[in-house]
Amino acid sequence: MYIAVLPASAANEAGGDPRLALRKVATAIGESGTYASVIGNNFDAGSEDVLPEGVAGRLAAEALQAKRSKGTAAVLENFVRRVGKARAEAGSGGQNGGSGISGGVLLAILAIPAALLGLSLFRRRKRERARAEAEFQEVHDAARDDVIALGQDIRALDLDMEMPNADPEAKTHYGLAVERYGQAEEALDRARRPQDVQPVTELLEEGRWAMEAARAEMEGRETPERRPPCFFDPRHGPSVTDVEWAPPGGQPREVPACAADAVRVQDGVDPDMRQVAVNGQMVPYWQAGPAFGPWAGGFFGGGLLPGLFIGSMLGGGFGGFGYPGDAWGGDAGDQGDFGDFGGGDFGGGDFGGGGDFGGGDF
Repeated sequence: MYIAVLPASAANEAGGDPRLALRKVATAIGESGTYASVIGNNFDAGSEDVLPEGVAGRLAAEALQAKRSKGTAAVLENFVRRVGKARAEAGSGGQNGGSGISGGVLLAILAIPAALLGLSLFRRRKRERARAEAEFQEVHDAARDDVIALGQDIRALDLDMEMPNADPEAKTHYGLAVERYGQAEEALDRARRPQDVQPVTELLEEGRWAMEAARAEMEGRETPERRPPCFFDPRHGPSVTDVEWAPPGGQPREVPACAADAVRVQDGVDPDMRQVAVNGQMVPYWQAGPAFGPWAGGFFGGGLLPGLFIGSMLGGGFGGFGYPGDAWGGDAGDQGDFGDFGGGDFGGGDFGGGGDFGGGDF
């Protein structure tokens, strides 16, 4: 038998549903037994291969009704006694006999798994939080490098814009580049999650194209076509052509390239690939993991490249990468069925409408 006493925030790990949180607890333990949880002021219970279907929920509701006014400890003790009695009756063919375990003994046994479970979940959430913060910092650092690079290029072009014979169109595009640079800085300062970085790189993509347009017009060349950035490093600016390229062990496909990288690929030379820091190591950005998805999506999204290409680039098509899920973190690997639990109170179905579950709020 397992009892988890957790803060109300634990339900947030299950979309705000304390019953689903209890289901996740049972999944994490992976043993047959009776499970109960006090999450905030909510009390729920269920059983897997121990009590008949619906019994644990009914006993929880009865214990709550009987001892609600006495507080959490009294409700839990009453519930444990009821479960012990129900198991004793089941073990003696329905006769009240001595084969059951007293509620006091059960509570003593439960104190250890409940404490361990709470500590385990706390540590896991702490690790998940630390990992998320580290991933965001890596994405933030990459975006900061992009902002700095655009600012340096803009400042290098500033002197030419001050010339009295500067092309009016060039000045317009230069002003747009400066505006997008400033907006990208502000957006990066507001970013708190990897998803918040996508607007930053969207602004940088437009700003860099505007700067390249200003440079071309200053030099008397035609305004460059609005193309996606160079795939190998978006800081290279807008691409000028598409080239067929394959990562190590991957399938060839066409990617946009700047003039210099297009020549390198045609000559069989490795292109100048953008590297980002992941777990203390520098890797090509398309191998950096899902946290960098929004960062790359800002450069290559918005219809400039097919969504399928972006999805495959960042979802494993270029060599395969990603992080395994776990039941509490809510990653994709564990959002399906209830593992090895096939029946009883936890078997599939709807957890929102009572039935197998019982209890309520204190």
